[in-house]
Amino acid sequence: MSDLEYPSDLRYTSDHEWVRVGDDGVVRIGITSFAQDALGDVVYVSLPAVGDTVTAGDSCGEVESTKSVSDVLAPLEGEVTATNSALDAAPELINSDPYGEGWMFEMRPTDAAAADALLDAEGYKASLS
Repeated sequence: MSDLEYPSDLRYTSDHEWVRVGDDGVVRIGITSFAQDALGDVVYVSLPAVGDTVTAGDSCGEVESTKSVSDVLAPLEGEVTATNSALDAAPELINSDPYGEGWMFEMRPTDAAAADALLDAEGYKASLS
């Protein structure tokens, strides 16, 4: 799995999602390269609606691939502030650029420090072995 990347500036969940904390306190969420690789070719993405309140660990969307359907779990509690509408027409962005154009949604966490409790890149990589 050495060809899969895990940027060190992100936080990770054991459910194979990444969280990028922005300067404004908003966090951007997507799935890791490990997850997109395991899923195979992504063909459809269902995301939460802007304004939805999500609870950490609860399903708030789905990723459908040629192999399976997987839940998207909220990594933190808070309010959804944006979704990546590009995924409606091009869900394959999750495969080609999971940490960039393939992001899924943004949210404002209820607890700004909650992301600090998530795994760092080394901790996430260790959880995969």
